[in-house]
Amino acid sequence: ELLSLGGSGVVEKVQLETNKTLEQTSTTGQSKTTKPHLEFPPIVYGEAKSKSNPHGKTILFYNHYDVQPEDPSELWKDDPFSGRVEGNRIYGRGASDDKGELVTRIKAVEYFLQATNGDLPCNVKFIVEGEEEIGSPHLRDYLLQYKDKLKCDVVIWESGYIDSKSRSVVSLGQKGILCVELNVNGPSHDIHSSHAVLVDNPAITLSKIICSMVSQRTGKILIEDWYREVKGFSRRELMAIAQEEFDEEDFKREIGIKNFANNKTGIDAKRARVGYPTCNVSGLISGYGGPGFKTIIPSTATAKIDFRLVPEMDPNIQFQRLQNHIAKKIELEKEGEPASGNKVEAKFLNGEPGYRTPLDNPFVTPVVQAAKETFNSSTISVSGAGTGPMYYFYEILEKASSICVGGSSISDKAHSPNENFKIDNLVKATKCIAKIIEKVGKL
Repeated sequence: ELLSLGGSGVVEKVQLETNKTLEQTSTTGQSKTTKPHLEFPPIVYGEAKSKSNPHGKTILFYNHYDVQPEDPSELWKDDPFSGRVEGNRIYGRGASDDKGELVTRIKAVEYFLQATNGDLPCNVKFIVEGEEEIGSPHLRDYLLQYKDKLKCDVVIWESGYIDSKSRSVVSLGQKGILCVELNVNGPSHDIHSSHAVLVDNPAITLSKIICSMVSQRTGKILIEDWYREVKGFSRRELMAIAQEEFDEEDFKREIGIKNFANNKTGIDAKRARVGYPTCNVSGLISGYGGPGFKTIIPSTATAKIDFRLVPEMDPNIQFQRLQNHIAKKIELEKEGEPASGNKVEAKFLNGEPGYRTPLDNPFVTPVVQAAKETFNSSTISVSGAGTGPMYYFYEILEKASSICVGGSSISDKAHSPNENFKIDNLVKATKCIAKIIEKVGKL
């Protein structure tokens, strides 16, 4: 359970298990190794070389073993870490994101090694990290340090997507992200709300700042120069987006909404998912939230905000633009609007650039073919809507491109209570990975 978001719990758990293993092997005479001190969750590396095709292509599988916290735990039907099987699903935190997908890759390689007396059609490597859910803060340094060992021809990303019609969606990219924390500090302590006529409320100040950053009517981000580096889709990408099958009504039904934001539909909805930057408030903290009410002016207000970025947008530059926007907003208040006496601070929490693999990449065809043969139908998405450290692999490993393929689906409820993975999709995804290994071996 400690392998959940937060970092320190992962380190403590892995340190404990590492020490246990070393103690056991030492007492049996197998090893006398000094216990390592872990400053962050270890990155696990493995490889299996082809005997028959040692100079052939190399696949690098990227996955992660950390998971999101199980909170709110009371909404789970069972222990979040029980691995309960019910019908065609296995339930547990991380079942879909990302332990189930990791198992499919390991089992596919294991199948070949057992069936061929230890041989593989191509070379394979694994990199499995423990900090993906907190932005992979140590991954880039690891890739730089071991780039020669990690050299590969293609990266098969952590997961893929199966839509509501059981079709495999092969995705060629991910958005980037900028995660920030906005803090507004007002009076030195919570005070009686009768003073509201004289004291600015930090929660209201924070709300004004958030509303100034994004249009409530269009969803467009209003921060100056936010879109400066954004490039449009190529004609080929637009064609791929138009051809991608996206069941809007099924998607809405699955997540429990009636309409998309700003009433997007059709090609506009599909383009927005993969190619539009976003501003999202993921958490708000201020004042009293218990039963009944408490008449106070809170002394502080905090917002957790994530901005999804598209390729070419640098999270560090975007953060500076955000800071400039906040400073300008405060300055405008001083010049004309009623000035707030509250102090506003923006804190950079995490940032990753986005990346897209070109549609004409030579590894796209064999991956799509393998997915189609396994799931009977397959479609290409120019990018996923989520985020991961994909760009770093391209940047450091000699421009190695990444492709997302696997067996996850929206009904798996990743990051939510009662996360699960369909067992038949686990089996199919394993077969799909095996087919990919086979096809890449023929390139």
